[in-house]
Amino acid sequence: MLLMDVDGVLTNAKLYNVPGPDGKMWETKGFDAQDGIALQWLSWYGIQTGVISGRVSPAVEERARQVKMTHVYQGHIEKIPILEQICAKSGIPADAIAYVGDDLTDVVVMHRVSLGIATANARPEVKRSARMVTEAAGGSGAVREVCELLLQAQGKWPEILKKYEIA
Repeated sequence: MLLMDVDGVLTNAKLYNVPGPDGKMWETKGFDAQDGIALQWLSWYGIQTGVISGRVSPAVEERARQVKMTHVYQGHIEKIPILEQICAKSGIPADAIAYVGDDLTDVVVMHRVSLGIATANARPEVKRSARMVTEAAGGSGAVREVCELLLQAQGKWPEILKKYEIA
């Protein structure tokens, strides 16, 4: 399973407020298309994905649907109870989970899973706590990088390349 934070991991951490048709401000975010297709590849191979985010955003709900995420938890700054809930619900132990984060609230989860990963734009404390730091920043291919790593580790990457006729 691959779990991740949202802002600073799936996005560049910038929040955009735009006027809605009702005159109220709506928050939106930008997501990386290459991250999205890679998350779908994981779903092809039965690798569950999900987010645990401190913020609540309809844009995240829609993105999670588009990329076929299994677990979507928003509005949770305290992430350990959510991790425990996901493990119980899925039957997947924490030692079979990778987690990608960028900020201090992510470190506690990174300490409890088998592979804690920080994005290139993560806070220095988070990078020091991670087992791996991506070359790409959040919102700019960091999740794609992690998905490719997981697919390579499971021997599935050659199948992806073959599917797209890449020698």
